[in-house]
Amino acid sequence: MRVRIVLFDLGNVVVDWQPMRLYRQYFDTEAEAQDFCDTVCNMAWHVRHDVGIPMAENAAPLIARYPHFEAQITAWRTRWLEMFVGYVPGVVPLMAQLEERGHPLFGLSNIPDEVTEQTFDAFPMIRILRDVVVSGAEKIVKPDRRIYGIALARMGNPNPGEVLFIDDSLKNIQAAQALGFQTHHFRGAAGLAQSLSDHGLL
Repeated sequence: MRVRIVLFDLGNVVVDWQPMRLYRQYFDTEAEAQDFCDTVCNMAWHVRHDVGIPMAENAAPLIARYPHFEAQITAWRTRWLEMFVGYVPGVVPLMAQLEERGHPLFGLSNIPDEVTEQTFDAFPMIRILRDVVVSGAEKIVKPDRRIYGIALARMGNPNPGEVLFIDDSLKNIQAAQALGFQTHHFRGAAGLAQSLSDHGLL
């Protein structure tokens, strides 16, 4: 089936997001910053933001457990944009080419709802997407199959085989494949460009 719609993940596909960028500013060594991101503000904790738990509410029990890290824990929300360095190299020109060719572009992202607007404002290329399904607003995260259903509805209920879904997470890719999406497991702009070309989009 011919692909006619492109569905982008955002983090580490369109924008380069790494919490370590912020926490290197708080610790003297790389090892200390990494240990904090592994054991305190880790991804298991952050995913609660992605499913819609308010960030202040999620921070409170962690601060109670680690009161000496209150500033660092609070910074996850107050200094959110410092986790970003910019766009993923080479992806914005591909998005622009797709837009110029008239291909419908959409987004599907695990991201806290309360930081969505400031993130989109900071990275205006996201705004060329016709719609973005935000996990924090839907209270469902990838790879839950229900969020892919929401994305299909937002795109006008195409056949999943008409959609190329791009994500850096293999489990998210596998979930989309099981639902019939065409997929590209993102590892860099060069591979994405080749995939887009292979699908006749560029």
